[in-house]
Amino acid sequence: MKYSIITIGREHGSGGRTIAKMVADKLQIPLYDRKLIQMIAEDSGFAASYVETSEMRRTSSFLYNLYFDSRNLPLDDQVFLAQANVITKLAEKGPCVIVGRCADYILRDKPSVLKVFVYAPMEERVRRVEEDYGEKASDYQRYLQKIDRHRSAYYDRFTGEEWGNPHNYHLLINSAIGLPAAAQQIITLAGGKEKE
Repeated sequence: MKYSIITIGREHGSGGRTIAKMVADKLQIPLYDRKLIQMIAEDSGFAASYVETSEMRRTSSFLYNLYFDSRNLPLDDQVFLAQANVITKLAEKGPCVIVGRCADYILRDKPSVLKVFVYAPMEERVRRVEEDYGEKASDYQRYLQKIDRHRSAYYDRFTGEEWGNPHNYHLLINSAIGLPAAAQQIITLAGGKEKE
C-alpha cells in the first residue's frame, strides 16, 4: 500500500466515522476512533470524558487559564501532547485508520500517511445527525455549525493550520457521493486492495 496510515478529519454529520470504518474493514487494518480516546486517557492520566470533550472546549478562555500555573502546561496542552504521543506510536506499529484528533497534522512529516477530510452539504448532515445518529437539537443547522466552530478552533490552536483547508489534505471528499463510494475512493488512493 502506498499509504499505510489513513487519517480522516470530518465535519460532524458527514459520515466520516462510518467511512473510516468501511475503509478499515475492507483493508482489514485497525481503526482508531473512540478507542483512541481511552488510549489517550491512559497515557495522560486524564479521564476519558475529559479527553473526549477536549476539542469542544474553548482553550483560550479565562476559566481555562485558571486551571494551570506557570510551572505546568495547561491541561488541554497536556492532553494534546498525550494524544500526539499515542497517535505517533500507533502509526509506528503499522497500517491503520485514525479518525480526527489532529492526526493528519501530528503525522504530517510521514510520507506513508494519506490525509483525508470528509464534508457534506448541510441538509445531508442535518438528516444524518437527526435520523442516523439520533441526536436532538432545536436547530440542527446551528448545532452543526457550533460543533464545526469548536473543532476548527481546536485544530487551529494546536496545529496553527486551518481545519478543512484543502492545502492540509491529500483528498477532500464530499460524502454526498455515497458513503461506500467515498470509502472506495480512499482505498483506491491509498493504493490498498480490499481483502475478501
